Amino acid sequence: MDNVSIEIKDLSTGYKIKGGNKIVASNLNASLNRGELTCLLGPNGAGKSTLLRTLSAFQPAMGGSIEVMAQDIKSYKSSDLARLISVVLTDNSGIKNMTAWEVVAMGRSPYTGFWGKLNEKDKKVVEKCLNWVGIEELAQRKMQTLSDGERQKVMIAKAIAQETPIIFLDEPTAFLDYPSKISMMLLLHRLAKALKKTIFLSTHDLEHALQVADQVWLLDQERGLTTGLPEDLSIDGSIESYFTRNGIGFDRETCVFSIEHETAREVVVVGKEDTLEYKLCCKALTRYGIKPVALDGEHTNDIVKIKVPGDGTYRLYENGQETIKVEKIAHLLHMIVPTITKYQISAIREAADMNQYE
Repeated sequence: MDNVSIEIKDLSTGYKIKGGNKIVASNLNASLNRGELTCLLGPNGAGKSTLLRTLSAFQPAMGGSIEVMAQDIKSYKSSDLARLISVVLTDNSGIKNMTAWEVVAMGRSPYTGFWGKLNEKDKKVVEKCLNWVGIEELAQRKMQTLSDGERQKVMIAKAIAQETPIIFLDEPTAFLDYPSKISMMLLLHRLAKALKKTIFLSTHDLEHALQVADQVWLLDQERGLTTGLPEDLSIDGSIESYFTRNGIGFDRETCVFSIEHETAREVVVVGKEDTLEYKLCCKALTRYGIKPVALDGEHTNDIVKIKVPGDGTYRLYENGQETIKVEKIAHLLHMIVPTITKYQISAIREAADMNQYE
């Protein structure tokens, strides 16, 4: 298809070892399209970085084929590939004694000729890329004075300055704080759409990828490679099969992962279930090992109940009587745990026909 920029067929990735080849992944078939942000997801050791390096021609494929712009990647000279593919790797700590501006300007090297002299157009591209990534104030700072996250942004600006139709990134948000992670993912998505670029990145930020990516590649050594729209992979259960484990839940409707806490006891919670207070109260109880349950036929005579009326208060009832009224969930938790424990111990003693003085 005209829209396909990279296609892999029966690809095997790996590396040479003494006595032969070490295969990391095999029988990989997929394509990357223009104007799309594609995220490569998978557990540690699945071979994500190896696949990215193989697609970048940094290491040879162990089998199969890679086509770039409908042409076998092995037929390209390195200088030709530099005009087609730009790459951002995780480790950029080796660059020192250069300013951020100078590093971004290195992205223009495929166009500056033997002497590497920048013309006015090149300089404008550098300034534009610094502005796009939001690091124009770092332009004259030396790389060794920047934080890990700031250096990563510089390397991404360098890749954009290279003005290639394809950009590969290995863990581009690894060193960024939460707001910067979101900003960077949205920036890459906008670049893919606005400039019709093929952007392919590996990441461990599952939820960010599932919310932003146009396409997802799921990779592990047992299941191989599965690709598709995040929503389609959620519907058919692929995302769950790759990532859910004990203690991890996945909501197919929202494509969001969550921690599933084990609970050892229950408490009835009544109130306005659609309010933020009610939902977060239940969340906090669950984290404390207490399972919130609704008032039903099995729990009509519970000794201990919590009421969340939606007026900003949280109320504890014992034997039908209100014993505490607080405005913070923290205060409620401080009281509910010993209260439930007290009645549990009492019930155990009654069942064993014991009293506290024996």
